[in-house]
Amino acid sequence: MGVQTGLKKKLFIDGEWIEAQNYTSLISPYSEEIIGEIPTATEEEVEKAIEAAYRAREVMAKMPAHKRSAILEKLVSLLEARADEAAEIIALEAAKPITITKGEVARTIQTYKFAAEEAKRIHGETIPLDAAPGGENRVAYTVREPLGVIGAITPFNFPMNLVAHKVGPAIAAGNTIVLKPASQTPLSSYFLADLLHEAGLPSGALNVVTGSGRVAGEKLVTDPRVQAITFTGSPAVGIGIRNKAGLKRVTLELGSNAALIVDKGVDVDKIIPRCVTGAFSFQGQVCISLQRVYIHESLFDTFVEKFVDASAKLQIGDPLNPKTDVSALISKGDVKRTLDWIEEAKQHGAEVAAGGRAEGNVLLPTILLNADKALKVSCQEVFAPIVIINKVQSVEEAFELVNDSRYGLQAGIYTENINTALLAAEKLHVGGVMINDIPTFRVDNMPYGGVKESGVGREGIKYAVEEMTEMKLVVFNRN
Repeated sequence: MGVQTGLKKKLFIDGEWIEAQNYTSLISPYSEEIIGEIPTATEEEVEKAIEAAYRAREVMAKMPAHKRSAILEKLVSLLEARADEAAEIIALEAAKPITITKGEVARTIQTYKFAAEEAKRIHGETIPLDAAPGGENRVAYTVREPLGVIGAITPFNFPMNLVAHKVGPAIAAGNTIVLKPASQTPLSSYFLADLLHEAGLPSGALNVVTGSGRVAGEKLVTDPRVQAITFTGSPAVGIGIRNKAGLKRVTLELGSNAALIVDKGVDVDKIIPRCVTGAFSFQGQVCISLQRVYIHESLFDTFVEKFVDASAKLQIGDPLNPKTDVSALISKGDVKRTLDWIEEAKQHGAEVAAGGRAEGNVLLPTILLNADKALKVSCQEVFAPIVIINKVQSVEEAFELVNDSRYGLQAGIYTENINTALLAAEKLHVGGVMINDIPTFRVDNMPYGGVKESGVGREGIKYAVEEMTEMKLVVFNRN
């Protein structure tokens, strides 16, 4: 069953598909053909979505945990039955190779399974008040209650699974959601709305509005009925959201320039395939894509030779072709930006060991050697199939280079020395340290988030539920 293209979509508000006032064409990043007509929500339309979510909040808050769990389990069943269709949707709108989109759909299913399980695990604790003078003859316990309306603003790069990381825990915790997906990848969210409606989610509990961040995003961030914002995107936008959100709860995942350290004595042959995948999967458009490699000088030449050889075997082309490894970047502007960054690196002494050019909207997998730490390809998030490989004399030097960044999402280290591994865990200033793995590792039940300009708060279903609930203390005086 192929996905129908060229269709005119509608806004999903209060359990119904609503004709929008304004529309824009959705263009395939790879073929540059029109694949749909997408609503551009006005402030009044976003207002209707927020109002629907606000009305539905008491219904969701009162819904028993087993019913919230059952809705999510039903969603899992529906998504499993239509997994191929879901994968094709992502490939069309994001130009993500179909083999990778199938992996994303599998992860999305797993994420909603975790959400269904966590819906039954939300609990508080008892507090021994008699540990303090004056606390005698009292019984105390805590409960966690839903915040209410959650505003979810999601990016293009994982249009199903990153949405799941916001919608899944919101439903599990008994909240309602207004979802604004990325302008380039709204079809995945419309698909989700259909499935959740079929799964029995109450009207108004999920609302999908598409369009400009300056309109829809701004309204979500500033409206007092929205109690929390969960956002994945750029630091500039994330910082703006936090500045405007007032006392709202805010969770921000803002990207990185993820780094890997390779210590002396490591078997290079064992790690090359993993490193190539980490650098070039989905054209490097992953927040924890492997962007910087700092390798001990004794292994540098061998590592570079094998990395270049392995990268040359990657297949370039149509995202719907199962043999494709690397396809188009999300926009023409990103192709131009990344070529400019590569040119800057060349002018400042970096060596292009592979790639460095584009074919249409496809940037060829690019490997840069000895790039200065001040270059954009080093210190900013490239979000493209570009990796820099630099030699170091020691892991201590590598620790300093990894930490010399405005970001701190995840980092990895390959080492045969347990003391070095423990030292890396201590010294690396990031949200997650991956020992004997690339920084691109993520499974969907682990805490995920960063420090510095990589954001605040944590995703991973259990941890996102904590972000989307409020603790309440109850004290009984037995006198």
